[in-house]
Amino acid sequence: MLEIEWSAEGGWGKPQISPFHNLLIHPAAKALHYAVELFEGMKAYRGPDNRIRLFRPMENMNRMNNSAQRVSLPTFDGRELVECIKKLVSLDADWVPATPGDTLYIRPTLVGTEPTLGVSPPNRALLFVIASPVGPYFPTGIKPVTLMADPRYVRSWPGGPGEYKMGSNYAPTLLPQVEALQKSCQQVLWLFGEDHQLTEVGTMNLFIYWINEDGEKELITPPLNGLILPGVTRRSLLELARDWNEFKVSEKEINMKEFLTALNEKRIVEVFGAGTACVVCPVERILYNEEKFALPTMDNGAKLVNRFLSTLMDIQFGRVEHKWSEIIE
Repeated sequence: MLEIEWSAEGGWGKPQISPFHNLLIHPAAKALHYAVELFEGMKAYRGPDNRIRLFRPMENMNRMNNSAQRVSLPTFDGRELVECIKKLVSLDADWVPATPGDTLYIRPTLVGTEPTLGVSPPNRALLFVIASPVGPYFPTGIKPVTLMADPRYVRSWPGGPGEYKMGSNYAPTLLPQVEALQKSCQQVLWLFGEDHQLTEVGTMNLFIYWINEDGEKELITPPLNGLILPGVTRRSLLELARDWNEFKVSEKEINMKEFLTALNEKRIVEVFGAGTACVVCPVERILYNEEKFALPTMDNGAKLVNRFLSTLMDIQFGRVEHKWSEIIE
């Protein structure tokens, strides 16, 4: 694991890579009491050429620094941390799976460690990175999910921290997730506002491929308006779709009334979530106001979902050369 200590007096210390171990932390550390912490999620991929790659790591570093600013934790040189992570992965190269679809999950984390009770910016912090091999999200093939959309639960709000990747955004989602499972749903579709805007799918960004009111094929995803996480996969899918230039691509709000009208008019083609863990995850049903609405995502074989999945995985695993991949030497 990689560890880098920081103090207000001395700034960032020397990076240290050591065998995986438990952390020794003071019981009054601010991270334990006031959620002064944040994290990122990224992966290392072993390609058919046996070389190991990271996927757009600077996007994670930029987002991590943005999260750090939001909770008054120290920022850092993102490129320097990427180089430290590359060194860590190169030392742990045997842990990067060679099995197709398997990856090494990497978790950079930054926590406030000042041993003082009191709501104030910490004067000490620890940045650490751990990693673990993980299998494919869909080991037996891509599978659609059912979502629970319940306006009683709100994940984020204007001016809040919803666009940052920090643990305080995740703990309050656990209870709705348990309720969703009890109702035979796998994830929560997060709604916002009196008009029930669709925002995110569980911990994933939301995408809708439909025929809009002007009769155009259009891929839409909610905008970066402070309510959603600026996902690396989200950005990648938008850039791929715009490069293809085969249908309209929009970042705009959509509410449940608009969505259900389009569904009733048979204008919805595919609905899916996108994130680091799954890449893309198709949606087949939505439970809303105690009624389950069937979606046509899988009726046509989820063609766009599978196209995004294969294209992105080809890049991530180095089956095609691309500027988004960084090789670890």
